[in-house]
Amino acid sequence: MATTATKQASSGGARVRVQQFGRMLSGMVMPNIGAFIAWGLITALFIPTGWYPNESLAALVSPIITYLLPLLIGYTGGQMVHGKRGAVIGALVTMGVIVGSTIPMFLGAMIVGPLAAWVLKQFDRAVDGKIRAGFEMLVNNFSLGIIGGALTLGALKGVGPLVQGLTNILSNGVEFLVNHNLLPLINIIIEPAKVLFLNNAINHGVLGPIALEESQRIGKSILFMLESNPGPGLGILLAYWLVGKGSAKSSAPGAIIIHFLGGIHEIYFPYILMNPRLILAVIGGGMSGTFTFQMLGAGLTASPSPGSIIAYFAMTPKGGYLPMLAGVIVATVVSFLLASLLLKSVKKNDEEEIDLEAAEARMRDMKSAGAAAQTAAAANVASNIRNKDSVHKIVFACDAGMGSSAMGASVLRKKLQNAGVNITVVNSAVSEIPADADIVVTQKTLTDRAIARNPDAEHISIDNFLKSPKYDELVERLK
Repeated sequence: MATTATKQASSGGARVRVQQFGRMLSGMVMPNIGAFIAWGLITALFIPTGWYPNESLAALVSPIITYLLPLLIGYTGGQMVHGKRGAVIGALVTMGVIVGSTIPMFLGAMIVGPLAAWVLKQFDRAVDGKIRAGFEMLVNNFSLGIIGGALTLGALKGVGPLVQGLTNILSNGVEFLVNHNLLPLINIIIEPAKVLFLNNAINHGVLGPIALEESQRIGKSILFMLESNPGPGLGILLAYWLVGKGSAKSSAPGAIIIHFLGGIHEIYFPYILMNPRLILAVIGGGMSGTFTFQMLGAGLTASPSPGSIIAYFAMTPKGGYLPMLAGVIVATVVSFLLASLLLKSVKKNDEEEIDLEAAEARMRDMKSAGAAAQTAAAANVASNIRNKDSVHKIVFACDAGMGSSAMGASVLRKKLQNAGVNITVVNSAVSEIPADADIVVTQKTLTDRAIARNPDAEHISIDNFLKSPKYDELVERLK
């Protein structure tokens, strides 16, 4: 028994570490997705094989992917670790890995940006309170310059070539799978990883950088489609809508819109957790979709984020719509058929199926496994209660500030408008909650971080951004 418990603890700890790694990668990439999309659109439109070939405008393609995008990632990664000073040194050292390689240095930026900021942070801690009055600016500027310069040289001669070699190995591995028609096997890893919230580590850490390099070289990459294909999740939701029961059946149509059009894939994860056998359906759908993409030569010019069908159309190069649609449709049909069979095979005498609320709770527990539990912060959620006259801005915050928080902000904004309440409602990353926020709404697992970021605001902790009774309570209070 002790051995079994030890193994389970070790497995859980490994998953937590991977989730933390994936969360950090996501935090560096997601705030800059708009720039990636801009690059993808410019590429799709103006390169020689684009919709409107234009040599002058296409001159933007190479500098953006070579310099701007890695620098943005390095800057953001540094800011996550050590604020503005971390951001500056992160961008500076990222320049070292860019010059030290011949391929886009996204992996390198993800490594050196946070690392350089951490080194500077240790120095700042060491000298805190020891600098003579009047010399603070001098020490701050020269410490960043000296440490940043040394780390940049090290990145140029060491990290850049190392990451390029690693990228070449990964590229060769993926190329081997492609050449031997084995690429669909990757979905055996990707689909379960998505449900376990490990997709960021795979997508942003491995597939994305390789796909961007391939897209620069040939104008598109199938690797952008492996994790983001909305077909498998759509098949699951359609199956629940047509053959499911109870709250899962009634909520599936709304989830379809959020998933397929909005690109928020997390919405279908609870439906799989209700019946874990359905992981076989998304694996089958993912593999068949990837096989179809590969056979028809499908590919996207840049990452479709969020992974919606709208983003797929925007990132599809000229002449690539039929292969793209075929792969999405095949994945949807296969996932739907398998999920329908699995749902129908549930016997009435079997143990009662987990309801949707319980599955969502399980999902939240798994997603929060990588975050430190701070029970003391939860006790202070209701502190700093604001009256209606002192509330001017409500902020919804999540990890990246783009997915679930945007949905929550939209839901509350509509409720306030219907009630005739004129209050600004915005969303942001939990690490960037604005100082003028009067009320901050977060999921329970992020409340402690939100309080640390803005202790003066009223903090409301909820379970589900899409539906919470606290929304109606807040609207009534603010009328």
